[in-house]
Amino acid sequence: MSGDTPKIAMLHTVPALAGPLTELAAEVRPGARILNFVDESLLQDTIAGDGPPPHVLRRVVSYAAYAKESGAAVLLVTCSSIGEAAEQARPFAELPILRIDEPMAEQAVRAGARVGVLATLATTLGPTTRAVQRAADREGVAREVVPHLCDGAFEALRGGDPARHDALVLAGFRELAGKVDVVVLAQASMARIVGEAGGDVPVLSSPRSGVAQLA
Repeated sequence: MSGDTPKIAMLHTVPALAGPLTELAAEVRPGARILNFVDESLLQDTIAGDGPPPHVLRRVVSYAAYAKESGAAVLLVTCSSIGEAAEQARPFAELPILRIDEPMAEQAVRAGARVGVLATLATTLGPTTRAVQRAADREGVAREVVPHLCDGAFEALRGGDPARHDALVLAGFRELAGKVDVVVLAQASMARIVGEAGGDVPVLSSPRSGVAQLA
């Protein structure tokens, strides 16, 4: 393989996301070599700590160093629960660190005055809500963010019951959709329900727009 082949690194906390996000990245950057780092403990420790503990930040910095040493030009963090740790890691990294959900937050604040945020984890709901609020501040617009937690959905997916996960997320979406102008799916793992959501309310998910940053 040529030394001129571009390399892109992605850091996942959910192993199942590596495959589909690698495919998306290959569409955005044909010919690039995709390097996947998978570390479930980053999410597990964040859930246990009700937010990213300090060592998660340190390890994101370490993964950025691994990416740099491997020849990557950028590190995309695909887990929204550790997105704020990814932002905090930027000053300590020698290559750009991207959050997968930042473009989605920017799209959301342009889509309407009331933004619904749907999540299956409390540790993702807060960071995504704050990301939307910061995007509104950058745009200089007033936006009301309406959060909704789909209790039990993450546990169902982790327990091997994706059908129950999807049903709970869809129920949460239908409850939220009547109250807002746009619905944001806080986790990349929720994107699977976009096609089923339907209705008149736009639904935004992070995978495609987040990976498009790599272009």
